[in-house]
Order: sequence, then C-alpha cells, then structure tokens
Amino acid sequence: MPVAPADTPAGDTDAVIAHYGLRRAFPRQVLAEARAIAARARAEDPENLEGRLDLRKKFIFTCDPVAARDYDDALSLEKDRLGRRVLGVHIADVSHYVAEGGAMDREAYKRSTSVYLATCVLPMLPPELSNDLCSLKPGEDRLAFSVFLTFNRDGEVVKRAFAKSVINSKARFTYEQVMAVIGAKKISHAKTAPGEAFALDRKAVKTIKAISELAQQLRERRFAAGALDLDIPENEVVLNDEGEMSGIVARVCDESHQMIEECMVAANEAVATELRANGVPIVSRFHDSPDPEKIQLLREELRPLGIKCGNIANPKVFSQFLRSIKTHPLYPVLAVMVLRSMKRAVYDARNTGHWGLAKKYYAHFTSPIRRYPDLSLHRLLFAYLEGKRVKGAKPASLCRASARHSLEELARHATEREELAAEAERSLLEIKKYRILEEELVSHMPVVYDAVVVRCERFGCFVDIPVIGVSGLVHVSSLSGRFVRYNEYDHTLSAPGAGSWKIGDVIKVVVSSVDYAQRRLLFVPAP
Repeated sequence: MPVAPADTPAGDTDAVIAHYGLRRAFPRQVLAEARAIAARARAEDPENLEGRLDLRKKFIFTCDPVAARDYDDALSLEKDRLGRRVLGVHIADVSHYVAEGGAMDREAYKRSTSVYLATCVLPMLPPELSNDLCSLKPGEDRLAFSVFLTFNRDGEVVKRAFAKSVINSKARFTYEQVMAVIGAKKISHAKTAPGEAFALDRKAVKTIKAISELAQQLRERRFAAGALDLDIPENEVVLNDEGEMSGIVARVCDESHQMIEECMVAANEAVATELRANGVPIVSRFHDSPDPEKIQLLREELRPLGIKCGNIANPKVFSQFLRSIKTHPLYPVLAVMVLRSMKRAVYDARNTGHWGLAKKYYAHFTSPIRRYPDLSLHRLLFAYLEGKRVKGAKPASLCRASARHSLEELARHATEREELAAEAERSLLEIKKYRILEEELVSHMPVVYDAVVVRCERFGCFVDIPVIGVSGLVHVSSLSGRFVRYNEYDHTLSAPGAGSWKIGDVIKVVVSSVDYAQRRLLFVPAP
C-alpha cells in the first residue's frame, strides 16, 4: 500500500501506524488461509447444520453506526410459556472459522485487537472474515454463538442458556433509526445505511421498544448496585477524501446506544458467571477501585468549584455523585476529572470483579471479530458445553484458553495491545484536531471557542475546549497588559481592571499557537 508523505494530512495515518508499530497488511499465509476458508464455506451444504440451533425464522436484527462495515452482534426478544422475557444475544461464531494455532489465529493473537483510527480500521482478522463470513449481514445465513437470558418482571436473570446457532438477520438498523422508534419520531431515510432499503413493520417496532425497556431496567439495576454512570463526552472527526479534517461532531450516547450496551454487558456477565461458577478459569475483564490518593486529589480539584462529592470511596455513593453532576454546566470537564481519578480496565486471569460495572463476574465475549480475548472465551464456552454433553465428564477439565498461551500471558498481551491501540487512536485524533486549528491560523479565520478554566498557575490558566476535545494554555501575558497576581490559597489569577480567572470560569478564546512536536496549544482571549 502506498505511503503518503509524512508532512501531509494523508500522511498522518501512516506516521501513527509506523510510530506505534501497528500491523497494517496481513501476511500472505494468513490471506491464503482466509481465502481458503471463505471458498470452503461457500462450497458447504447450507443445510449441514448438525448440532446448531436453527434460528433463521426468528426476528433477529442488528443495530450499528451508519458507516459500520461489519456487524458482529444481533438481538432478539421473545416470551417463554410463563410470559417471561427471553433476550437473545447472537454473536458471530468466529471460532468456527479461525482454527486454534493456525496462521490466522497466530496473527489475530499478535494483533489482539482491531485498531479504529480516525481515517481507517486495522482489523484483527482479514476482510474475508471480518467484513463477510463473520458479519451478520441482513438476509444471509450466518453462524452464531447465542446467549439466551430469561428475565423476570424485576429485570433479574432467572435462567441462562447458550448454543451454537445459525441465524438470518431480518434487518440492519442504524442507531438513529432505533432512536427514532424509541422516541416515536419520524425516521429519516438519510440515516439508512448506504445501499440498503429501510423497512419497519409492527413486529420490529414492538421488539425494539421491548428490548429498550428491558435495557433501561437493567441500567437502573446496575446503577442501584453501584455501577458508575460515566458517559465521557467524545468528539468524532469528520474527514474528507484527502484525509483532511472537515469538522467535528459529538458522539452521542442515547437510549439506542444504551440498548446495545446493556444487552452486551448482560451477555458478557452471563458467560463469565457460567464458566467461573463451574470452575472454568477464564480471562476476566478486571476493573479495580480507585486509589485513595486519587480520590483525595479529585476532592481537591472539585472543592474550588463548590462541588461536594461525599464518601465516594463507596461505589454506591460514587455512582450517585456521578448522576448528580450530569446536568452541571461543566459536566464535560468534571467527567474528565473523574476519569483521571479512576484506574483503567484490564484483562486478568484472576477473578477480581469489575468495579465500574458493579459485577462480580465479567469477561469479554461479544466481539470476537475485533478482540482476541473474546475469541478465546468462545472456545472455552464451547469446550465447556461439549463437556457437559459427555456423560461423567467434568466440563471444567476440558477447557483451556489456548494450546500456545497461558491465561496470564494472554491477559498481559491483550492488555498491552489494547492500551497501545487506544494510544494510537487518541494520537491520530489529536493530530487531526491540531491540523484544523493550524488551518485557522494560516487562513487568518480564527474560530471563537468557549473554553473552561481547569487549572490556574502563576504563568497562566489551562483550559479545556469541550466542543473539540482539546486542552491548552492561556498565558498571563495575553490575559492583561498589567501585572497578573496568582493567589495560592484559592488558585485564582487576577489583574487590576481586567478581572479575575478561576477554575470553572468559561472564557472566549481563539487559538494563537499550534506546536505539533511538543503537543502544545496556546490560546488567547477572543478580541
């Protein structure tokens, strides 16, 4: 693949890929194996589904962003004979195609995760699988691994079941379409996926609304148990064909996104609970509680804003605090402050729970196309189910993570690759944002931004620009032509005749300097 010049917008992606040592092209052996698997799948008898649950006549649908190129999860909802809701979460059966120890499996382990850069995706698996065989496209038979969860009227799981299946998705919805159904609004055909017609019948509307209601019930139960309601405001870069940033849009997290999130969380928890409760060792998704020092630092940061947080070392109090600041005008800044106080979620061979989700057992199962730990868990669950069918066998003894890697090694490697991918994604996004700010300087057409003061020092105040998600410094020399005094007691800046500046203030600014090398931005008060 041609590489763009480094000092161009199109070269930003190549530079980030090279800097982080990301894997773009697949080795020839891997591509050959993927093509052979695809050819074999096309030649197979479509009715040879021995051992699989046939769900092709069920109403099953997917919900993804408009621009999504692969669909690895689908949903269904029915009632059992007692009138209880049975949620079906159907995940692409990647393990059926990716043989353990094969060339494709070895490459997937090395990558461990797909990398979602602002301009492209570096998939964990070749496109023959990620964009075709393992993509739950509407109107096409696809192999899946299904999780069935039966809920009582209070939203408690009273039964869980798992099965290899074959499905035929009846519809591919976008988040916007699902949100329109939930909100009973007119659906815009402009939000339909390119090249796909959009049809919505009564059954679809009824199913979507019922799943959404269940998801909100599950969400409330999580928060009541102490789960954290922390939706960090995120911005998404809009790029043109040349890789230039043409704008920034807010990435929403409305009820349509929450519906998918809650269903995936429920399926992940169910699989982890089933395996852990039966003695099967797995790679868990571990999230530890914050360090006391970080909690104290957060208190000190919130104090100048007049915000009291209570005993947030208690997860239930922390959860209540997060919900209380949702409507605060400085919420985007507060959310970032809170996030900095928390530890990152990692993979771990031990079972130590997920503090942020308030789950005793939790693991990743729902994205085997793009995460290797999920693929590993699929194999473990299948081995466990097969073991249950063998009379006298102990299912746990038949399970293993991989013939080549221990659970500890897999957890460590997956965590490292995930953190590297996240850093690369943030880096390219930041570069694109810097480029648009630089363009404002070059074109002499500065945009006036609302900036929130997040810290004051003797030399100036640091500000966040929520609308584009960047931070920078407003130097004291630009605040006033007179002497600017710094008050160490309340961390404020003041100048005679010019006013004062403190944490939480919103000021109008324009960019004055963009430093790519040092990753620094300077702003000045808007004229």
